[in-house]
Amino acid sequence: MSDFDIVIIGAGIAGASLASELGGDAKVLLAEREEFPGYHSTGRSAAFWTESYGGPQVQPLTSASGPWFANPPGHISAHNLLTSRGALTIGKSADKAALENFCHTFAGTGTHIFEVNRPVLEQHVAGIREDYQHGVMEPDCCDIDVAGVHQGYLNHARAQGVEIATRTPLQHAEFVNDRWLLYIGGRHVTADMLINAAGAWADDVAKMAAIAPLGITPYRRTVLQLQVAPPVPPDLPLVLDISGHFYFKPESGRLWLSPHDETAAPAGDAAPEELDIARAIDQFQNVVDWDIVKLEKSWAGLRSFAPDRLPVYGFDVDSPQFYWFAGQGGFGIQTAPAAAKLARAQILGQPADAMIVQIDADLYAPSRFCA
Repeated sequence: MSDFDIVIIGAGIAGASLASELGGDAKVLLAEREEFPGYHSTGRSAAFWTESYGGPQVQPLTSASGPWFANPPGHISAHNLLTSRGALTIGKSADKAALENFCHTFAGTGTHIFEVNRPVLEQHVAGIREDYQHGVMEPDCCDIDVAGVHQGYLNHARAQGVEIATRTPLQHAEFVNDRWLLYIGGRHVTADMLINAAGAWADDVAKMAAIAPLGITPYRRTVLQLQVAPPVPPDLPLVLDISGHFYFKPESGRLWLSPHDETAAPAGDAAPEELDIARAIDQFQNVVDWDIVKLEKSWAGLRSFAPDRLPVYGFDVDSPQFYWFAGQGGFGIQTAPAAAKLARAQILGQPADAMIVQIDADLYAPSRFCA
């Protein structure tokens, strides 16, 4: 008999949400290499929920997760985990066709999204420069209480009997006689199933388990916290550039600004580059006529994408006791409830939860990478 039914590698939002879903039905070990769960990506999130983010094939997961965040199960949180924010994607005159196409892409999905003109931009972003004439509004965009979501999942997992072990890296994995022999955090354990929720390390974990990697690549994303004048309006929407060069949003009286960078980087403790910081500030000053009083801090996190930029949920084609739960890019938090429900149904062989019954799970299957 194995020590565990399931071992999950990685205790960020992916591993924590899945451990919470599986804990009551299986003996689970949730293993995290760092001292604190969610250190690399979950804890460095820009913390928003918006249905268009990630594209139309990610949108079903985001939309399905929205009601869960707004009215979470009592074992996760006693209060709404969303705060209304709104999102405004802006563009110059030359970007009008791109903005129109952006709206068209989500037509028929139920996503509340519509084009707006210059007066609406001025209404929502005081001091926006004259170059910006067009935009797309998504009024349903919200801030997410990321810490509340992540901690709620971890607390529920513990309550369900999940063993959560930090400073516990996977060091060796071998599948012998229908079970996994693992050396993890300096201890030997066995498991019937190994779940790869290792984020930026997903391909590394696969290689260690003698599983063919899928080409999941980590990318660095930079965020700055600025003090600006005039002070950031608390009702400022999340503002994004249709060309993908920046986004910014208010946060506790300060402004969070990102150059929307995606630089391939090795899995590790990401740090911001001076060039990315300078580029973000330069772009921001070309968008609004606000003064930057102080750069208070900056940080970087890792976002991991499969080659087609969709998440990977499902059993490995060649090793059905190895489950992929990775490649969630920058949308892992806003899709977490639906993704965890989808994985739970597959892993336990149960009918799909009502939340995900309309979602096409084949879109995210690892088999899509097989020739």
